[in-house]
Amino acid sequence: MRDTAEKSLFDAPVMAEQERMVEAILFASAEPVTLAELQSRLPHGCDPAEALAHLRRRYDGRGVTLLRVGDAYAFRTAPDLGHLMRKETVETRKLSRAAIETLAIVAYHQPVTRAEIEEIRGVAVSRGTVDQLLELEWIRFGRRRMTPGRPVTFVVTETFLDHFGLESARDLPGLQELRAAGLLDNRPLPGALTGLDMDEDEPVTGQSELFED
Repeated sequence: MRDTAEKSLFDAPVMAEQERMVEAILFASAEPVTLAELQSRLPHGCDPAEALAHLRRRYDGRGVTLLRVGDAYAFRTAPDLGHLMRKETVETRKLSRAAIETLAIVAYHQPVTRAEIEEIRGVAVSRGTVDQLLELEWIRFGRRRMTPGRPVTFVVTETFLDHFGLESARDLPGLQELRAAGLLDNRPLPGALTGLDMDEDEPVTGQSELFED
């Protein structure tokens, strides 16, 4: 019992120091940081997973929270205090109706092909709409369908998850919540947005035929 107590007292400063280091890295990073990246930057013998667990508990209920974004971690404003930041946010680009519809379809149906997006929307998807979402890094190329022509698919990115405060695409809110948050207007989106279809396809190896007519 004494040895255990002495070991605990000895480890406490070490644990506190590794928490400080992880905290500093996350605060200084503009992008979410993965566990592997933390491990590579910390001194040998540190346990970033343990430090993250302690930090998440320490920041629980605070104005800033430690959020998991896919396989990475980042400090973000507590969701219930987001309205305080609105005056500090500059809206540089406004998504078109077509872009919002396309983004929603990708998010709720991923991985999804261009043809599938067009089938759900009922109209053709322009190159500019997809290019805008790619430039924002809210969607990326996924795997190719193992079907004739091997069409490329699209999926949402960790940048998209980070922007909307989601841990994974499975945490996407329902349409009512999206409208209540002002992310969608009251007009119905085309097609039925009914969960995710995470099937296995072939990785993308080229992009030259993505927008061929």
